[in-house]
Amino acid sequence: MTPPNQPFRVAALYRFARLDDFEALRAPLAAFCCGRGIKGTLLLAHEGINGTVAGSDAAVAALINHLECIEGLAGLEVKYSSAAQMPFHRMKVRLKREIVTMGVEDLDPAANAGTYVAPADWNALISDADTIVVDTRNAYEVSIGTFKGAIDPATTSFREFPAWVEQHRADLVGRKVAMFCTGGIRCEKATAYVKSLGFEDVFHLRGGILKYLEEVPAEQSLWQGDCFVFDERVSVSHGLVEGEAELCRACRHPLTGQDRLSPKYAAGVSCPRCFDARSDEDRARYAERQRQVELAQAQGRRPHIGR
Repeated sequence: MTPPNQPFRVAALYRFARLDDFEALRAPLAAFCCGRGIKGTLLLAHEGINGTVAGSDAAVAALINHLECIEGLAGLEVKYSSAAQMPFHRMKVRLKREIVTMGVEDLDPAANAGTYVAPADWNALISDADTIVVDTRNAYEVSIGTFKGAIDPATTSFREFPAWVEQHRADLVGRKVAMFCTGGIRCEKATAYVKSLGFEDVFHLRGGILKYLEEVPAEQSLWQGDCFVFDERVSVSHGLVEGEAELCRACRHPLTGQDRLSPKYAAGVSCPRCFDARSDEDRARYAERQRQVELAQAQGRRPHIGR
């Protein structure tokens, strides 16, 4: 249940499954969610469903029950957290070629993914000297937190991950390959790709970082920093409480507390990563936008602070 001071329940969900008629699910799902005040994004494709939504406890529970009754979607992977404010602006149900875009044809994560590893067993696996630990997220996500000893492929898009694997293929030979991501979906697809190359000892963290932070006590954790999330909370930490990270509204990069101590940081205007790439005219525009945001907040209105 959602804590009393956190009125919105957030559900990050996915399921790899063959959905031959996925297009027909779009309108009914959008109506179901909008009719219950649920906001967020759901992606539908031939390979399954993926998304994050938020709403009341009752509304989110009703949606999960509804999805579980759709043929092929029983056994959804769901991670729950909470938010003090609605973390999404609207409800979107989108049709896609892939529910997480890698750009590799003929992968079947539903049938050929790596071995699931429960959060309780993850520390032992990644502490093994024979294991190579790979963060399958993008560089901006990794920048605010990752597992101790994990490799950062420094990708800007998941589409770049196969190329990184090809470049480092020799490093994986004879090793256990353990991969992880935010909620489990990217690393599940990544394991299917790595297995398609002939590797067998391939593992991924079940439920992703979110499930690990939910279940593993902070004093036993090998996680360092916060976990980036794709909503207005920006990040979460142990126990899935909202983290300290904020989003730079100029470049959309997550910022740590240390980043915000930089003289190049100004709320809503610039950060150390984008200051030198923006002109004075850009910063003037961003400053005016920030002034409008602060005015809306002072008047009790929730501003739209997208890019």
